[in-house]
Amino acid sequence: MRRVGFLFLVLAALAAGAEKKEEKPPPVPPLSAEQEAEFRAELKKVPFRIVYETLRDDNWELFVVNADGSEPVNLTKTPDFDELYPHVSPDGTKLCFVADEGKGETAIRNAYYMNMDGTGRTLVAKGGREPCWTGDGSGIVYLKSEFDKFTPLDYATKGLFVFDLKTGTHKEHVNKGIHHLYNIAAAPDDKWFVSTIHAGMGFKHAILAIEAGGMKVVNLQLPGCRPDFSADGKHVAWGASDWALRVADFDLSGPEPKMAHARDVATSREPTKIYHVDWSPDGKYVAFSRGPSKKRLGFAPEMIGIPAEGWDICVADASKKDRWVLITHDGKCNKEPDWVPLKREAK
Repeated sequence: MRRVGFLFLVLAALAAGAEKKEEKPPPVPPLSAEQEAEFRAELKKVPFRIVYETLRDDNWELFVVNADGSEPVNLTKTPDFDELYPHVSPDGTKLCFVADEGKGETAIRNAYYMNMDGTGRTLVAKGGREPCWTGDGSGIVYLKSEFDKFTPLDYATKGLFVFDLKTGTHKEHVNKGIHHLYNIAAAPDDKWFVSTIHAGMGFKHAILAIEAGGMKVVNLQLPGCRPDFSADGKHVAWGASDWALRVADFDLSGPEPKMAHARDVATSREPTKIYHVDWSPDGKYVAFSRGPSKKRLGFAPEMIGIPAEGWDICVADASKKDRWVLITHDGKCNKEPDWVPLKREAK
Protein backbone atom coordinates (compact mmCIF):
# COMPACT_ATOMS: atom_id res chain seq x y z
CA MET A 1 0.00 0.00 0.00
CA ARG A 2 1.43 3.39 -0.93
CA ARG A 3 2.52 5.43 2.05
CA VAL A 4 0.83 8.78 2.54
CA GLY A 5 2.72 11.39 4.58
CA PHE A 6 1.78 11.04 8.25
CA LEU A 7 1.28 14.73 8.77
CA PHE A 8 -0.96 15.05 5.75
CA LEU A 9 -3.09 12.10 6.91
CA VAL A 10 -3.71 13.84 10.22
CA LEU A 11 -4.53 17.11 8.52
CA ALA A 12 -6.86 15.50 6.03
CA ALA A 13 -8.70 13.55 8.71
CA LEU A 14 -9.35 16.66 10.78
CA ALA A 15 -10.41 18.69 7.80
CA ALA A 16 -12.71 16.13 6.18
CA GLY A 17 -16.24 17.22 5.56
CA ALA A 18 -16.22 20.51 7.44
CA GLU A 19 -13.95 22.73 5.35
CA LYS A 20 -15.26 25.81 3.64
CA LYS A 21 -14.03 26.60 0.19
CA GLU A 22 -10.41 27.78 0.15
CA GLU A 23 -10.08 31.54 -0.18
CA LYS A 24 -8.80 32.52 -3.59
CA PRO A 25 -5.86 34.86 -4.11
CA PRO A 26 -6.65 38.34 -5.37
CA PRO A 27 -5.66 39.18 -8.92
CA VAL A 28 -2.00 39.28 -9.93
CA PRO A 29 -0.32 42.72 -10.13
CA PRO A 30 -1.85 45.27 -12.49
CA LEU A 31 0.33 44.50 -15.48
CA SER A 32 -1.41 45.19 -18.72
CA ALA A 33 -1.95 42.25 -21.06
CA GLU A 34 0.84 43.63 -23.22
CA GLN A 35 3.23 43.98 -20.27
CA GLU A 36 2.49 40.45 -19.04
CA ALA A 37 2.99 38.99 -22.52
CA GLU A 38 6.28 40.87 -22.82
CA PHE A 39 7.54 39.52 -19.48
CA ARG A 40 6.49 35.96 -20.25
CA ALA A 41 8.32 36.16 -23.58
CA GLU A 42 11.37 37.40 -21.68
CA LEU A 43 11.21 34.46 -19.27
CA LYS A 44 11.12 31.99 -22.16
CA LYS A 45 14.66 33.09 -22.99
CA VAL A 46 16.02 32.71 -19.43
CA PRO A 47 18.49 29.79 -19.46
CA PHE A 48 17.93 28.77 -15.83
CA ARG A 49 15.31 26.39 -14.44
CA ILE A 50 13.45 26.38 -11.13
CA VAL A 51 12.97 23.45 -8.75
CA TYR A 52 10.22 23.44 -6.12
CA GLU A 53 8.23 21.21 -3.77
CA THR A 54 4.69 20.21 -4.71
CA LEU A 55 1.99 17.93 -3.30
CA ARG A 56 0.82 15.35 -5.85
CA ASP A 57 -1.60 12.54 -5.01
CA ASP A 58 -1.02 13.02 -1.27
CA ASN A 59 2.75 12.83 -1.72
CA TRP A 60 5.34 15.62 -1.70
CA GLU A 61 7.62 15.55 -4.74
CA LEU A 62 10.30 17.82 -6.22
CA PHE A 63 9.54 19.23 -9.66
CA VAL A 64 11.72 21.28 -12.00
CA VAL A 65 10.42 23.66 -14.68
CA ASN A 66 11.78 26.23 -17.09
CA ALA A 67 11.79 29.84 -15.89
CA ASP A 68 8.47 30.45 -17.66
CA GLY A 69 6.88 27.36 -16.06
CA SER A 70 7.04 25.15 -19.13
CA GLU A 71 8.18 21.53 -19.34
CA PRO A 72 7.62 20.38 -15.72
CA VAL A 73 9.56 17.25 -14.69
CA ASN A 74 9.15 15.16 -11.52
CA LEU A 75 12.66 14.58 -10.15
CA THR A 76 11.79 12.25 -7.27
CA LYS A 77 8.85 9.94 -8.06
CA THR A 78 8.95 8.38 -4.58
CA PRO A 79 5.46 7.51 -3.26
CA ASP A 80 6.96 6.16 -0.02
CA PHE A 81 8.69 9.40 1.00
CA ASP A 82 7.89 13.11 1.06
CA GLU A 83 10.66 15.26 -0.41
CA LEU A 84 10.72 18.95 0.50
CA TYR A 85 12.86 22.10 0.68
CA PRO A 86 15.07 21.72 -2.45
CA HIS A 87 18.34 23.66 -2.81
CA VAL A 88 20.62 23.38 -5.85
CA SER A 89 24.42 23.26 -5.69
CA PRO A 90 26.35 26.25 -7.07
CA ASP A 91 27.47 24.26 -10.12
CA GLY A 92 23.91 23.10 -10.92
CA THR A 93 24.72 19.38 -10.74
CA LYS A 94 23.25 18.37 -7.37
CA LEU A 95 20.26 19.03 -5.16
CA CYS A 96 19.95 18.86 -1.37
CA PHE A 97 16.57 18.50 0.34
CA VAL A 98 14.75 16.99 3.30
CA ALA A 99 12.62 13.86 3.26
CA ASP A 100 9.88 13.05 5.77
CA GLU A 101 10.08 9.32 6.39
CA GLY A 102 8.19 6.87 8.58
CA LYS A 103 4.83 7.45 10.18
CA GLY A 104 3.33 7.90 13.62
CA GLU A 105 5.93 7.68 16.39
CA THR A 106 8.62 6.66 13.87
CA ALA A 107 8.23 9.77 11.70
CA ILE A 108 11.47 11.65 11.11
CA ARG A 109 12.76 14.42 8.83
CA ASN A 110 16.19 13.69 7.30
CA ALA A 111 18.55 15.65 5.05
CA TYR A 112 19.72 14.20 1.70
CA TYR A 113 21.38 15.16 -1.55
CA MET A 114 21.19 13.67 -5.04
CA ASN A 115 22.15 14.40 -8.63
CA MET A 116 19.89 16.78 -10.52
CA ASP A 117 18.52 13.88 -12.56
CA GLY A 118 17.32 12.16 -9.38
CA THR A 119 20.08 9.55 -9.18
CA GLY A 120 22.65 9.07 -6.44
CA ARG A 121 20.38 9.76 -3.49
CA THR A 122 22.62 10.02 -0.40
CA LEU A 123 21.78 10.54 3.27
CA VAL A 124 23.40 13.62 4.80
CA ALA A 125 22.03 13.49 8.34
CA LYS A 126 19.21 11.85 10.26
CA GLY A 127 17.23 14.60 11.89
CA GLY A 128 18.86 17.08 9.50
CA ARG A 129 16.79 20.15 8.66
CA GLU A 130 16.74 22.97 6.11
CA PRO A 131 19.98 22.16 4.28
CA CYS A 132 21.76 24.50 1.89
CA TRP A 133 25.09 24.41 0.05
CA THR A 134 28.35 25.97 1.07
CA GLY A 135 29.39 28.73 -1.29
CA ASP A 136 31.99 26.57 -3.00
CA GLY A 137 29.64 23.58 -3.27
CA SER A 138 31.97 21.24 -1.39
CA GLY A 139 29.62 20.80 1.56
CA ILE A 140 26.06 20.97 2.80
CA VAL A 141 25.09 23.23 5.69
CA TYR A 142 22.27 21.91 7.83
CA LEU A 143 20.51 22.39 11.14
CA LYS A 144 19.77 19.52 13.53
CA SER A 145 16.33 18.74 14.93
CA GLU A 146 15.93 19.89 18.51
CA PHE A 147 13.74 16.92 19.43
CA ASP A 148 13.79 13.18 18.77
CA LYS A 149 10.05 13.25 18.11
CA PHE A 150 9.01 14.75 14.78
CA THR A 151 7.57 18.25 14.69
CA PRO A 152 6.82 20.49 11.70
CA LEU A 153 7.95 23.58 13.64
CA ASP A 154 10.61 25.15 11.44
CA TYR A 155 12.61 26.68 14.29
CA ALA A 156 12.78 23.49 16.40
CA THR A 157 16.52 23.18 15.70
CA LYS A 158 19.67 22.96 17.78
CA GLY A 159 23.16 23.14 16.32
CA LEU A 160 24.65 24.12 12.97
CA PHE A 161 26.71 21.62 10.98
CA VAL A 162 28.55 21.29 7.67
CA PHE A 163 28.72 17.94 5.87
CA ASP A 164 31.79 17.49 3.65
CA LEU A 165 30.81 15.62 0.46
CA LYS A 166 34.34 14.39 -0.24
CA THR A 167 35.13 12.97 3.20
CA GLY A 168 31.62 12.27 4.46
CA THR A 169 32.45 13.98 7.76
CA HIS A 170 30.35 16.41 9.81
CA LYS A 171 31.75 19.54 11.44
CA GLU A 172 29.78 21.49 14.04
CA HIS A 173 29.95 25.26 14.12
CA VAL A 174 32.30 26.66 16.79
CA ASN A 175 29.31 28.35 18.46
CA LYS A 176 27.73 25.43 20.32
CA GLY A 177 24.98 27.71 21.63
CA ILE A 178 23.27 28.03 18.24
CA HIS A 179 19.62 27.04 18.44
CA HIS A 180 16.20 27.93 17.01
CA LEU A 181 17.56 28.96 13.63
CA TYR A 182 15.61 28.31 10.45
CA ASN A 183 16.10 28.93 6.74
CA ILE A 184 19.88 29.30 6.82
CA ALA A 185 21.85 30.44 3.76
CA ALA A 186 25.61 30.54 3.15
CA ALA A 187 27.43 33.46 1.54
CA PRO A 188 29.26 32.57 -1.71
CA ASP A 189 32.63 33.25 -0.04
CA ASP A 190 31.64 31.04 2.94
CA LYS A 191 32.48 33.75 5.47
CA TRP A 192 28.94 34.38 6.70
CA PHE A 193 25.61 32.67 7.14
CA VAL A 194 22.29 34.50 7.25
CA SER A 195 19.35 32.94 9.02
CA THR A 196 16.09 33.63 10.81
CA ILE A 197 15.96 32.97 14.54
CA HIS A 198 12.91 32.57 16.74
CA ALA A 199 12.99 32.53 20.55
CA GLY A 200 16.64 31.59 20.81
CA MET A 201 20.12 32.93 21.64
CA GLY A 202 18.63 35.94 23.37
CA PHE A 203 16.51 36.99 20.37
CA LYS A 204 12.73 37.04 20.17
CA HIS A 205 12.68 37.09 16.38
CA ALA A 206 15.36 38.40 14.05
CA ILE A 207 17.41 37.88 10.91
CA LEU A 208 21.03 37.23 11.86
CA ALA A 209 24.40 37.27 10.14
CA ILE A 210 26.51 34.52 11.73
CA GLU A 211 30.26 34.36 11.23
CA ALA A 212 30.96 31.01 9.58
CA GLY A 213 34.32 30.47 11.27
CA GLY A 214 33.87 32.45 14.45
CA MET A 215 31.59 33.52 17.26
CA LYS A 216 30.31 36.82 15.87
CA VAL A 217 26.51 37.09 15.62
CA VAL A 218 25.00 40.27 14.16
CA ASN A 219 21.34 41.29 14.24
CA LEU A 220 20.75 42.74 10.77
CA GLN A 221 17.77 44.71 12.08
CA LEU A 222 15.46 43.46 9.35
CA PRO A 223 11.74 42.79 9.75
CA GLY A 224 10.52 39.39 8.59
CA CYS A 225 12.30 36.12 7.83
CA ARG A 226 13.80 33.63 5.34
CA PRO A 227 16.82 35.48 3.87
CA ASP A 228 18.62 34.38 0.70
CA PHE A 229 21.99 35.48 -0.71
CA SER A 230 22.43 36.49 -4.32
CA ALA A 231 25.01 34.45 -6.23
CA ASP A 232 27.60 37.24 -6.00
CA GLY A 233 27.03 37.67 -2.26
CA LYS A 234 26.34 41.39 -2.63
CA HIS A 235 22.59 41.28 -1.99
CA VAL A 236 20.06 39.57 0.27
CA ALA A 237 16.37 38.96 -0.44
CA TRP A 238 13.87 38.12 2.29
CA GLY A 239 10.24 38.25 3.30
CA ALA A 240 9.77 41.56 5.09
CA SER A 241 6.23 40.53 6.01
CA ASP A 242 3.56 38.10 4.85
CA TRP A 243 2.75 40.59 2.10
CA ALA A 244 6.11 41.96 0.92
CA LEU A 245 9.37 40.59 -0.43
CA ARG A 246 12.36 42.88 -0.13
CA VAL A 247 15.95 43.07 -1.42
CA ALA A 248 18.94 45.02 -0.05
CA ASP A 249 22.70 45.31 -0.32
CA PHE A 250 24.78 43.11 2.01
CA ASP A 251 27.26 45.73 3.13
CA LEU A 252 30.65 44.55 4.48
CA SER A 253 32.37 47.92 4.41
CA GLY A 254 32.23 48.34 8.21
CA PRO A 255 33.28 46.24 11.20
CA GLU A 256 30.05 44.23 11.00
CA PRO A 257 27.67 43.31 8.17
CA LYS A 258 24.70 45.56 7.64
CA MET A 259 21.92 45.95 5.11
CA ALA A 260 21.59 49.02 2.90
CA HIS A 261 19.27 50.40 0.21
CA ALA A 262 16.32 48.10 0.96
CA ARG A 263 13.38 48.11 -1.43
CA ASP A 264 10.32 46.00 -2.18
CA VAL A 265 10.46 43.73 -5.21
CA ALA A 266 7.03 42.07 -4.87
CA THR A 267 3.96 42.78 -2.78
CA SER A 268 0.59 41.16 -2.14
CA ARG A 269 -2.71 41.85 -0.42
CA GLU A 270 -4.40 39.97 2.40
CA PRO A 271 -5.30 37.16 2.56
CA THR A 272 -2.69 36.09 -0.02
CA LYS A 273 0.81 35.57 1.33
CA ILE A 274 4.11 35.73 -0.56
CA TYR A 275 7.12 33.77 0.72
CA HIS A 276 10.28 31.77 -0.09
CA VAL A 277 12.09 34.31 -2.25
CA ASP A 278 15.16 33.07 -4.15
CA TRP A 279 17.64 34.85 -6.45
CA SER A 280 18.30 33.71 -10.00
CA PRO A 281 21.98 32.91 -10.69
CA ASP A 282 22.43 36.12 -12.70
CA GLY A 283 20.68 38.29 -10.11
CA LYS A 284 18.11 39.54 -12.61
CA TYR A 285 15.08 37.71 -11.20
CA VAL A 286 13.64 36.27 -8.03
CA ALA A 287 11.28 33.33 -7.71
CA PHE A 288 8.79 33.07 -4.86
CA SER A 289 5.68 31.29 -3.58
CA ARG A 290 2.23 32.83 -3.36
CA GLY A 291 -1.09 31.61 -1.96
CA PRO A 292 -3.92 31.78 0.58
CA SER A 293 -3.07 32.30 4.25
CA LYS A 294 -5.34 29.59 5.65
CA LYS A 295 -3.67 27.48 8.36
CA ARG A 296 -3.69 23.69 8.67
CA LEU A 297 -3.78 22.18 12.16
CA GLY A 298 -2.67 25.51 13.53
CA PHE A 299 0.43 25.70 11.30
CA ALA A 300 1.02 28.40 8.71
CA PRO A 301 0.92 27.21 5.06
CA GLU A 302 4.41 28.59 4.32
CA MET A 303 5.99 26.08 6.73
CA ILE A 304 7.80 23.03 5.37
CA GLY A 305 5.53 20.01 4.91
CA ILE A 306 2.30 21.88 5.66
CA PRO A 307 -0.25 21.50 2.85
CA ALA A 308 -0.92 24.83 1.15
CA GLU A 309 -3.69 24.42 -1.38
CA GLY A 310 -3.81 27.27 -3.86
CA TRP A 311 -0.11 28.11 -3.61
CA ASP A 312 1.87 28.63 -6.82
CA ILE A 313 5.33 29.68 -7.99
CA CYS A 314 5.98 33.16 -9.39
CA VAL A 315 8.94 34.94 -11.00
CA ALA A 316 9.66 38.65 -10.59
CA ASP A 317 11.98 41.14 -12.20
CA ALA A 318 14.47 41.94 -9.41
CA SER A 319 15.14 45.44 -10.74
CA LYS A 320 11.53 46.65 -10.41
CA LYS A 321 8.60 46.53 -8.02
CA ASP A 322 5.71 44.20 -8.79
CA ARG A 323 6.73 43.16 -12.27
CA TRP A 324 5.95 39.49 -11.81
CA VAL A 325 3.85 36.64 -13.15
CA LEU A 326 2.65 33.23 -12.05
CA ILE A 327 4.56 30.38 -13.69
CA THR A 328 2.53 27.52 -12.15
CA HIS A 329 -1.25 27.57 -12.11
CA ASP A 330 -2.46 24.31 -10.55
CA GLY A 331 -2.28 25.42 -6.89
CA LYS A 332 -0.86 22.06 -5.79
CA CYS A 333 0.95 23.38 -2.72
CA ASN A 334 3.82 24.67 -4.87
CA LYS A 335 6.43 26.20 -2.55
CA GLU A 336 10.14 26.71 -1.81
CA PRO A 337 11.44 27.55 -5.32
CA ASP A 338 15.18 27.43 -5.96
CA TRP A 339 16.96 28.32 -9.19
CA VAL A 340 19.07 25.80 -11.09
CA PRO A 341 22.34 27.30 -12.41
CA LEU A 342 23.72 26.16 -15.74
CA LYS A 343 25.92 23.12 -15.31
CA ARG A 344 29.58 23.97 -15.38
CA GLU A 345 31.52 22.01 -17.93
CA ALA A 346 34.32 19.88 -16.53
CA LYS A 347 37.80 21.15 -17.45
